[in-house]
Amino acid sequence: MDLKLKGKVAMVAASSKGLGYGIAQALAQEGATISIGSRTEKDIEAAAEVLRKETEVPVLASVLDSSNAESIRQWTADTIKKFGGVDKLVVNAGGPPAGKFEDFSDADWQSAFELNLFSAVRMIRGVLPSMRERGGGSILTVTSMSVKEPIDVLILSNVMRSGVTSLVKSLSAQLAPDNIRLNNLMPGRINTDRVRSLDSLNSEKQGITIEQIQTANQAQIPLGRYGNIEEFGRTGAFLLSDAASYITGSSLAVDGGVLKTVW
Repeated sequence: MDLKLKGKVAMVAASSKGLGYGIAQALAQEGATISIGSRTEKDIEAAAEVLRKETEVPVLASVLDSSNAESIRQWTADTIKKFGGVDKLVVNAGGPPAGKFEDFSDADWQSAFELNLFSAVRMIRGVLPSMRERGGGSILTVTSMSVKEPIDVLILSNVMRSGVTSLVKSLSAQLAPDNIRLNNLMPGRINTDRVRSLDSLNSEKQGITIEQIQTANQAQIPLGRYGNIEEFGRTGAFLLSDAASYITGSSLAVDGGVLKTVW
């Protein structure tokens, strides 16, 4: 299927590796022009070089702190200056620390808010003028399956990413007249550094090996394995493309069937 992404300008946050990189890679393979951002200059430049070599599409690499308003503003301005506008946006950020409710101070809650919820507000707000000028666009947020089934040790993420889901649902109706679609992508256990870190945390907590933790987790997944960033990325590229032109305000799980919720 031709997703008709050739020449479209896509901004992908937190994309030097992991889920964000998977989406950026899939978009680049479809011919999209890519603007990627991440905290570490060395990592984001390395990711950009790989994408350029693999796909030969234009790639802009920027240092991006998703919890910082000025950093988001600069990334957006640089993208529009270089490529003329924005057609696609992937809202993405690393997860806040794991822990129980009593583990976290006001400062921890504020940091999680800035990183995971307010970043979505700022990124979306930043691209709307360009998308309206270009006649529409599509926005995808990377959340978590925890917005459907909260995960005990991820209370900060549960709360903030659920807020992102509500934001997207609200904006999907408000921005539909502008031909701007918004959807959420909910990763389950995709083989990323974040998931490996959580497996390590559970390994220490339970006093068993990481391999035993992974085996137990895979037993709960109907497809019997962790996902990979390539298949996650392809799903993201589809939702951003005109092939999904009648999908907005939706949350799609990429989890191997692990979610038990009906809705």
